[in-house]
Formats: sequence, structure tokens, C-alpha cells
Amino acid sequence: MTRDLILTFNAGSSTIKLGFYALEIAGPRPLASGVIDFRDEPFAIRLKRDGETLTGPITADPGDLTAVLNQAFAWLAEQFDLSRLAVIGHRVVHGGDVFKGPARITDQVIAQIDALARLAPLHQPQSLALIRVMRALYPDVPQTASFDTAFHATNPPLMRRFAIPRALYDRGIKRYGFHGLSYHYIAGQLGDLGPEAKVVAAHLGSGASLCAIHAGISIDSSMGFSTLDGIPMATRSGALDPGVILHLMGEMGQSLKQVESMLYRESGLLGVSGFEADSRELMASPRPEAAEAIDLFCLRIAGEVARLAASMGGIDAIVFTAGIGEHQPDIRARVAARLAWVGADLDPKANAAGLRRISKATSRVKLLVIPTDEESIIAREAASEGTET
Repeated sequence: MTRDLILTFNAGSSTIKLGFYALEIAGPRPLASGVIDFRDEPFAIRLKRDGETLTGPITADPGDLTAVLNQAFAWLAEQFDLSRLAVIGHRVVHGGDVFKGPARITDQVIAQIDALARLAPLHQPQSLALIRVMRALYPDVPQTASFDTAFHATNPPLMRRFAIPRALYDRGIKRYGFHGLSYHYIAGQLGDLGPEAKVVAAHLGSGASLCAIHAGISIDSSMGFSTLDGIPMATRSGALDPGVILHLMGEMGQSLKQVESMLYRESGLLGVSGFEADSRELMASPRPEAAEAIDLFCLRIAGEVARLAASMGGIDAIVFTAGIGEHQPDIRARVAARLAWVGADLDPKANAAGLRRISKATSRVKLLVIPTDEESIIAREAASEGTET
């Protein structure tokens, strides 16, 4: 039996993205992409293939992942010969210091991933659930994990330290960085900037972070120990004075669960605006709270660009990527305006058109829009790690 099909999973907090690739000598070739969005009504799996969108209705309870995937894959079996599956690759958010590259999934690897779930509660449990269900559905197909933290393993120790007792660093309390699969892909798209380019990449979506990339490797990142750090996100707070946590749990008597829920699910754009987490809706709203949320978002992005430039000792380019970074020119323009002092000079027409280069020819710092492709990195790593003999 020929096994020449790669399946990738990219689990979010409310969606599961799928990718199908042909396993070829030159590297994985994309065949189709799909998504299961648990917020969709009617609930379905949607698949884009050959320029056409196909829809497979799902009647299973969205809360029952096993039933959802059983039904989804019964439908997918009508679109692909799933007996040809060679390997299944998963995005896993947190790899800690344990995983500095992709790993073939075993019982031990699952236990190690599970031990890190507390640090990425919006994503890690979903990835683990997917891994377990797919092992049950396809027990003979090897699975691999690609880690968002792995790309940042090149960060120097100085960049990874918090100013807390050294013994805690030795126990793993340090900065890890996230969105590494996205930054790994972006780093591979920067060849035209020269081998020593100093680039800040901004992955702006519901989850958002920035990364300092020097000569193609990660030097520093806005996210730290968990996926809460850095800039404000859709519902996550971003960087916060730890004294706030002490006050909430001390003077105000809130529990750990209450504080955790507030920081992950009730803060960020939603928290500042008081009514909305989607930046598109906030941009369209006339309410002053919406404008303040967007202004704070752009201010913190610009501030983080400056900090990361200091980590590299300079900056040659800024890359906007992911959902907001790729599709919201007004956000890009607001961030660029706050960075005019570093030499960022936006070309409004190029920005409105979403061209790759959106800065003027005279701009000292290049401004780029580069669509990310995390799934292609997962597929590449799955091919190398999961098809070894």
C-alpha cells in the first residue's frame, strides 16, 4: 500500500485547521486546507480544494470531540483515500525546554506535553485531545508534534531571564516565546533582505506576539513564560504588573481560577472595550471604548517593536503577518505612524492594496506584509520526523 498523504492539525481555542499534503521527494505539496470552527452555525467541516469550497455537515455535539472527528473523517474519507496517510502532524503550543524541534509522538511525549498544559490552557488541551482521538482513529499512522516554542530555543540566556532568583530559572521559570511555527515560516521568506537582516515580525491575530529575527534566527520575543505575555490580544491581557495579580488574589480575594479566567478570556481588546474582542468590529464602532482598545493595541505593538530592535541592536524591516497583520491596513498604518521616529515611512497606496512591501522607497525601515503558513512547517516537520525508517 502506498502511503503518500500528510495530514496536519493546527488547533486553536475554538477552531481546528487541517491541511492535506502530498508526500514528495521535493517536499510536501499542498493539496487542500480545511477548518472545523466550533462557533459555526450550522456546524460543519469546510474544505478548500482546487479552488472549490466543499462543506461536510456535522450533526455531532460540538462538545464531543471524538464524535465530531469521527463524523468529519467519515466525510473526509469521501474526498481522500485516507488509507494512504503516511503521517499526521500536530501544532503544539508549549514545548518548554524539553522539545527544541519536532518530535514523534509516543506515550512519553504525550505525558511531557500534558505536563506543560497549564502554561497554555487555551490551546494545549485541545492539541492533546486531538492527538489522542487520532491515535484511536488511525493507530497505525505515526504522529508528530511541532512546537511553537522550538523556534525560540536560539534565544540567548540573557533574553530568556526574568529578574527573579536564579534557582527558579534553573527550574524552568523563563521566557519561551510562542508562534514559532509562524516565525519559522516568515524567517524563510526574508532572503531578499540579506543574510544579516534585523527584522521584527509581528504575528497579529486573536493571539498576538512579536519576534526579533536576526540572520534568520529568533533572538527575542514579546511572549514569555506563558501565552499571556507581551502585547494585548483579543481576550488576553498581555504584559501586566505582577502587583495586580497580588492585589486581586490578596486585597480583592479572588481565586486562582477567577484570575486565570480574567487574564485569558476577559481581558485584551475585550476587556478594554468592554464589549468586543474582534479588532474589525472595534475599528467599525463609533464607541470611544472601542477606539481606546485599538489605540492601546497599536501603542503596545509599536513599543514592542522598539524593544525588540534594542535586543538586536538595530532594525532593517518590520513584517506584519497573521489575520490582523495581513488583512487590516488601518492597524498597520497606526502602528507605522507610531514608528516614524525609527525611520518607518508607510506608502498608503501600497498598504491599502496589501502589497508585500508597504513602505516608501525612501523608508529607512522596510515595512512588509507576508502571509504566514504554519501548516507548511508542520507538514515539513511531519515528513522529516514521522516518515523516518
